[in-house]
Amino acid sequence: MDSLKLQIVKSDRLYMKVAEQLKKLIDNDVIKPGERFPSERELAEKLGVSRPTIREAMIALELSGVIEIRTGSGIYVTDKKAKIPPELNDKGVGPFEILEIRYILEAEACALAAARITDEQIAELRQVVEEMEEEQKLPNASEKADQKFHSIIAQACQNSAISSVVDWLWDLRNESALSTAFLERIRDEGVHPSIDEHRNILRALEQRNPEKARMAMKQHIENATSNAATHFNK
Repeated sequence: MDSLKLQIVKSDRLYMKVAEQLKKLIDNDVIKPGERFPSERELAEKLGVSRPTIREAMIALELSGVIEIRTGSGIYVTDKKAKIPPELNDKGVGPFEILEIRYILEAEACALAAARITDEQIAELRQVVEEMEEEQKLPNASEKADQKFHSIIAQACQNSAISSVVDWLWDLRNESALSTAFLERIRDEGVHPSIDEHRNILRALEQRNPEKARMAMKQHIENATSNAATHFNK
């Protein structure tokens, strides 16, 4: 990696800037077709960005056909000279960035909801968990029930700002071409929202226990992030 000339990235659309910079290395044959890509950690250190940003850059390159993931081996450069589709830059927000802010926001929102949630909202959450179970039996599961579950918790905070922000984060995810394409890919690989984790969150809310609710939500989003990251280590 010492021979690779990379610049510290400073931009509010980091993953696309990183993807374009890495693609230039490929186009200029600094990293040649068939060669293995440097590790996520190595690239993050050289570019001065977070590992989630590197992952999102890799998603953009993979969706463009510039790199391929080989099971049990790593990420390799293909012989394609494809361009990165402009629609991948649509919102400037990728799936791992969204998971990161959800971890910060929704854990505290869940703790607040535990102190304020109504019996009616508890009943709604129980129904939604049943919907999630049915939804996952479908080959084209949309995960709408998952979104509804988190939205009800946000509403249970009785704070319209929290509810609006949580809904907005889900809208960002659903409207982003990068996030949508990546989520479809990992769903095909068998990665789905955990029913058991949602039950754990519901149990903590039923007990009106803020600390348990906070930890259950943190664990859920940590696991979602880890499961999504396994795409790069197949």
